[in-house]
Amino acid sequence: MFKTVFFIFLFILSALFTVNAPATEAKHSITVGAEQPALYLPQLKNKRVGLVVNQTSLVGPIHLVDSLLAKNINITKIFAPEHGFRGDHDAGAHVKNAVDSKTGIPLISIYGKNKKPSAEALSNVDVIVFDIQDVGVRFYTYISSMHYMMEAAAEQGIEFMVLDRPNPNIAYVDGPVLEREFKSFVGMHPIPVLHGMTVGELANMIKGKGWINKAADLQLTVIPVDRYTRTTRYSLPVKPSPNLPNDQSIALYPSLCFFEATPISIGRGTDFAFQVIGYSPVALGEFSFTPRSIKGASANPKFKNTPVKGIDLRTENTHGLNLSYLITAYSKLTKNNITFFERADFMDKLAGTNKLRLAIEAGQSAEQIKQGWQSGLTQFKAQRAPYLLYK
Repeated sequence: MFKTVFFIFLFILSALFTVNAPATEAKHSITVGAEQPALYLPQLKNKRVGLVVNQTSLVGPIHLVDSLLAKNINITKIFAPEHGFRGDHDAGAHVKNAVDSKTGIPLISIYGKNKKPSAEALSNVDVIVFDIQDVGVRFYTYISSMHYMMEAAAEQGIEFMVLDRPNPNIAYVDGPVLEREFKSFVGMHPIPVLHGMTVGELANMIKGKGWINKAADLQLTVIPVDRYTRTTRYSLPVKPSPNLPNDQSIALYPSLCFFEATPISIGRGTDFAFQVIGYSPVALGEFSFTPRSIKGASANPKFKNTPVKGIDLRTENTHGLNLSYLITAYSKLTKNNITFFERADFMDKLAGTNKLRLAIEAGQSAEQIKQGWQSGLTQFKAQRAPYLLYK
């Protein structure tokens, strides 16, 4: 009797572990580029290495800087993008040159006035390694920093390596393709708002399409993500910037970032940035929140210390590019004689065209607007095909 009960217990226990196994396997099914040192350390040995990294540049629980130093790699420079090396600067905040207090390695800002490092700053660098988590949206500026670093490397005859990471929005290709006259730091390339590429794939395309000076001269290496596909779900282990705290904010970011060109709050100054919209005195909905100053995330947010009413999107099942939030808010504010696109130039830079703003002002529906950029998306998908690394 005891043996029978014991084997039944073992069977139930085995079944429980079998049920839970797929989730565990899914969580650990991929290996990012930085976690495959055997593929890139040979190219870094006995060379002077410059790193483009931030708080997302992890090898398991260890930062790439510490991992490489432990392997006796000679790191001579760290290049800090928007939000800084530690990811603790507000959006748009000035990032200063400094020295990393932990390692003593010089930090060079590549955000602000000096987006591309000088020849002098690269004089003691043989290879540049880019390892930053992106979110797959054209106006997220890490890919603009990669552009300038690739160009600097090409001009100075320096090798360039990308340790690739997943794109949490890789399933979506949507939005207008950037038009040349609207090129800016929030849109460097003729790609749509959601381009559906990893930074490694985009680096291949930047070089292959000649989007940087001396592109043909650049020695580019991409270390792909192992076992990654275009349908792999990936939850970011570290927030990629101060105001993208979780998966929901990253999913909503491509749709809500356009509100930065308007008087609407998207939750900066709260614990749920890019997951709400709100305004005062016109209520956009019933949800109430009060933005506050948050050091390192939003020092002076819209409506600081002022209650606003709007919509809570924290449980909204929205992915890709959703124009309905923008169109609805535009209608409510303009009906109350409030200027909606108060930074029209910035709106057009985010969109990569003025056609989106003009279409909203003309009263077009989301379906009509999206239909207008389908031919551009078809052409883009054909152009990017040779540079894709994942099926």
